[in-house]
Amino acid sequence: MDELIARITESAGLDAAVARKAVGIVLAFLQKEGPAAEVGQLVAALPGAEATIAEAQGGSGGNGLAGMIGGLMGNAGGIMGLAGQLTSAGVSMGQMQPLGKALFAYAREKAGEDVVGPIVGAVPGLSQFV
Repeated sequence: MDELIARITESAGLDAAVARKAVGIVLAFLQKEGPAAEVGQLVAALPGAEATIAEAQGGSGGNGLAGMIGGLMGNAGGIMGLAGQLTSAGVSMGQMQPLGKALFAYAREKAGEDVVGPIVGAVPGLSQFV
């Protein structure tokens, strides 16, 4: 997981703690919205993924107005809900695409396109971030 976090901090310009939380949020989202078999294979192929998901789900949202707006957006479904959760965690809209590209490139290296492709294809709107 440290290698993935390092790539994301470099490509998206995120602090390591924010990058780790964002990865957990995205993986938890995929568990909820993606095809179960492929997402299970993906999580199994990423060392430390389950702990990162648990950490992201255990923390509370952001504080203040940004946290409140992110929380409201996070209650929406699909990609908008994911964007809201990421915003609440401290990821700007401009950082979301580099985050997604780095995460999914790493996922393809570890799990293969035959696992990642069906996940991207099954989640409406996800392809624009990968």
